[in-house]
Amino acid sequence: MPIQHAIWKVGVPPTPLLPTRLDTEQQLEEMIVKDPRILSDEWMLIGRQEASMHGGRTDLLAIAPDASLVLIELKRDRTPREVVAQAIDYASWLADLGADKIAQMYERLSGGGNLGEAFKQRFGNELDEDSLNQSHQIVIVAAELDSSTERIIGYLNARDIAINAVFFQVFKHGSERFLSRAWLIDPRETQANVAASTGSRGEREPWNGEFYVSFGDATSRSWDDARQYGYVSGGGGSWYSQTLKLLSPGDRVWVKVPKKGYVGVGRVVEPARPASEFNVPTAQGLQPALEVLRHGEKYRATANDPEKAEYFVRVKWLDTVSEAHAVNEVGLFGNQNTVCQPTTPKWRFTVEKLKTHFLHWNAPADTVGP
Repeated sequence: MPIQHAIWKVGVPPTPLLPTRLDTEQQLEEMIVKDPRILSDEWMLIGRQEASMHGGRTDLLAIAPDASLVLIELKRDRTPREVVAQAIDYASWLADLGADKIAQMYERLSGGGNLGEAFKQRFGNELDEDSLNQSHQIVIVAAELDSSTERIIGYLNARDIAINAVFFQVFKHGSERFLSRAWLIDPRETQANVAASTGSRGEREPWNGEFYVSFGDATSRSWDDARQYGYVSGGGGSWYSQTLKLLSPGDRVWVKVPKKGYVGVGRVVEPARPASEFNVPTAQGLQPALEVLRHGEKYRATANDPEKAEYFVRVKWLDTVSEAHAVNEVGLFGNQNTVCQPTTPKWRFTVEKLKTHFLHWNAPADTVGP
């Protein structure tokens, strides 16, 4: 059934807002360009109306904090099969784009801007050319979403193809018009599919069952605390916390502190939970993480916001080192996703190399406990 929703003005009785339409879907595109937060506050636009080598032009192109790309296609008046097929065709072209071509796109969009500088300003991290365009997702934007589009996108997404649709509806109240948004699939689920497919372009192999964890942002996260109390965490936005849900009890994680190196290996004890529900073991027994951890005050400030809150996964460490002794060699895998399941040969090489440094990596799963 096509997505439908309505808006009421609060009152007694409530007053429904009447549905209306935008003048053109071009107007919706212009609104997205002016304020990309209409789609996501965690993406940065880098291209518009770019000609593909297969013919036709993409509508919009964005970049995520892990340097994966987001292909945004407006449905306009095309049928579901046409728009999805065309988006997948564009994605096949996008998958092979190198850093130079992507940088040129941003330069054209911004009128001469530098992609690396803009990325650092927007996300606070250096743009790693090796991470750029390792994976991507497709987003179909529609003023109306029909049941056929829903079925096609749902089918592809359920088979780990990172594709989603966002449906906009316009309502009017007096002389004013209001825009509402509804995602077909929780966008955080699509991001998890992107993270699961991370790997160098053209280099794929079956996932080896080992999870990569990035323990980043030293201003709001302490490896000393994580090492002492047994956890990994992520937050400050759903993009940073959602992939923690990939982890289940018994999973083995290899943890890297960005710009430092790999600092530990452990097994997951409990699924992800928000800071407000997470306790840590102390000499006085279990205590709320918000009261014990050195960044507890910062976590407390966002604890009531499900999107911005810090989320924790309890881990039993098998082997760890301090940041000063982190393992950081040329050729080791790195990524800005909080958690991912890399499918690149580089990840297999990294794990085998790390096993020579963290000698207690192979503790049996039945020993995992708080």
